[in-house]
Amino acid sequence: MLRNSFVILPGIGYARERSLWKSSILTWEDFIAKTRISGYSEERKTALDGRLKVASSRLSARDARFFAPLIEGREAWRCLGEFGDSVAYLDIETTGVSPWSPITLVGIYDGSRMHTLLKGRDLNADNLGALLSSVDSIVTFNGASFDLPMIEHQFPGSVPPLPHIDLKYPLRRLGYVGGLKNIERELGIERDRRVEYMTGEDAVYLWKLWEKHGKRNALELLTEYNSEDCKNLASLARYAYRRLRSACFERAVKS
Repeated sequence: MLRNSFVILPGIGYARERSLWKSSILTWEDFIAKTRISGYSEERKTALDGRLKVASSRLSARDARFFAPLIEGREAWRCLGEFGDSVAYLDIETTGVSPWSPITLVGIYDGSRMHTLLKGRDLNADNLGALLSSVDSIVTFNGASFDLPMIEHQFPGSVPPLPHIDLKYPLRRLGYVGGLKNIERELGIERDRRVEYMTGEDAVYLWKLWEKHGKRNALELLTEYNSEDCKNLASLARYAYRRLRSACFERAVKS
C-alpha cells in the first residue's frame, strides 16, 4: 500500500491522492511514468518525481525509519503491507495510568515468538531497545496515548523511530469502537478461557500477588493475559489492513 500512497508527498492530501487514483495513477511508478499530470506544473512534477524515486529506493532497502515521519498517525496502517512481516505487537501492564505508575511487564510478539520482559528481572531500556530495533514497525492498541508514552517516560530512548500503527484508530474508521476485548468479540477472535474475561484491574491484582507474595501462578496468569493481548493484535492488524486497503480504492472509484 505504500507504493500507492501519495500523501507522503508535500502538498498532497487525501482528496488529491484519490484524484490520482481515479485517474488510474495508482502507484509511484505510474506517477513517474506520466509526462504530464493535470494540476501539476512541470517543475513541481519533476520535484515530486525525485521524491518518489528516493522513497522507492528506501522502500527497496526496507528502510522503515525513512517512512515513519512521512506517514504517521491515521495513515500509518499503510506500512503493514510492506513492513507487516517484521512487527513488534506490543502491550504493557502497569500498576496505574499515570506516567509514574511502574510498568510491570512488557509483552512483544514478533509473529512467531512471544517475548516477555518483567519488572525486577529483565525489563530495562537495553532489552527493550534491542527487541524493538530488530523489527520494522510497531503495532499497539491505544499505544499512541498509553503504551509508548509510558515506555518513553520510564525507559527513555528505548523506542526507535519506526512506523507505529495504533489499531484503535484504523478499527474506529471501520466502525469498531470500545476496548480491545470488545472488538475482539465482535470479530469472533477468541481468548483462552482462563483470561477471557480478565481486565486491567485484574492484571494489577495479579502483579501484587506476585510481587508481594511470590504467587507464581498469578505471574503465569498475568503473562498469559498479556500474551493474548499481543498475539490478537496480529489478527486485528491483518483484518484492518485488508479492509482499509479495499476501502481506499473503492472510495476513489466512486468519488
